[in-house]
Amino acid sequence: MSFFTSSPSLSDLDTRARNVFKTIVETYLETGVPVGSRTLAQKNIGGIGSAPGLSPASIRNTMADLASLGLLSSAHISAGRLPTHQGLRLFVDGLLELGDLGQAEKQSIDAKLSAQDQSTDTVLEQASRSLAGLAGGAGLVLAPEQSGALRHVEFVGLDGGQALAVLVYADGHVENRLMRLPAGLIPAALEQAGNFLSARLKGKRLGEARDDILHEIETGRAALEQSAGELVKQGIADWGGSQKNAQMRNLIVRGRAQLLDNAAVQSDLERIRLLFEDLERKEELIALLDGAETAEGVKIFIGAENPLFSLSGSSVVVAPYHGKEGKLLGALGVIGPTRLNYARVIPMVDYTAATISRLLGQKD
Repeated sequence: MSFFTSSPSLSDLDTRARNVFKTIVETYLETGVPVGSRTLAQKNIGGIGSAPGLSPASIRNTMADLASLGLLSSAHISAGRLPTHQGLRLFVDGLLELGDLGQAEKQSIDAKLSAQDQSTDTVLEQASRSLAGLAGGAGLVLAPEQSGALRHVEFVGLDGGQALAVLVYADGHVENRLMRLPAGLIPAALEQAGNFLSARLKGKRLGEARDDILHEIETGRAALEQSAGELVKQGIADWGGSQKNAQMRNLIVRGRAQLLDNAAVQSDLERIRLLFEDLERKEELIALLDGAETAEGVKIFIGAENPLFSLSGSSVVVAPYHGKEGKLLGALGVIGPTRLNYARVIPMVDYTAATISRLLGQKD
């Protein structure tokens, strides 16, 4: 239990405590298992040359002090220590030594993102996959809002009572949305609904035409079969057509299998199972990344700092990306267990965001 009523700072730690704490966190991030005093003693903390470092007894006393500050925890008194989320925050903010992104990693990111004639969607998809492959977590990319004028809308029927809504924008961008079909919908209603929306949305933003479309349906002037009308209304609601609300954002998540591959210990597997559940809560993830868009540079969320990760104890490293004239478009990053390799992931996310911004800024 911590005896502090507020978060401790580096000024609360003397040189010995800082060295022990830094070594514990770095060892935990590398191994994923609790760190004991015997392991720390072997690292010769505080020793210079052949001079001995701290004794196991001194290390244990220091670890107890760090635990009382709320920076370390343990399953039981004889177990090794783990950094708490509060401890990880202190480490990341004050003791983390960022590594340089290697030239090979930069070239790998550049090669995947800079291929000619890639659409914006493809670039963002590649960014998510690249981050997952290089960072050892799942890659997240929040795509830009699609609020431009539309050219065409089409509904494609799928099995399981679902349909794919294909939205073609005036600039050539194509967005696909999965929808659940209204009960009792007949196949011909899909084409009818698509033709109806295409005629009324061509050259317009969804928000501009939304009220007129809904009024036409409600007053019976739309001449639509009932289920087609329900499909149109549901589509407008799902796509966030209200001008008072932000449009629906597309969240690209890649690399879930990467999380399982990097589970070092059994306890990781349970946390990753909970993280998979977090990844299904897309609306909350989108809200999290929406908030990160306004940050300057890389932003880090550690464990319980965000209610979304209160059970899985996950960490997210995110950064905004921009388009032409520095227009804010979205955010991208990496999500994984709290023992992410922050020194490597932070510069990787930063570089990827900068590369995306450069590429999208060059697009017409």
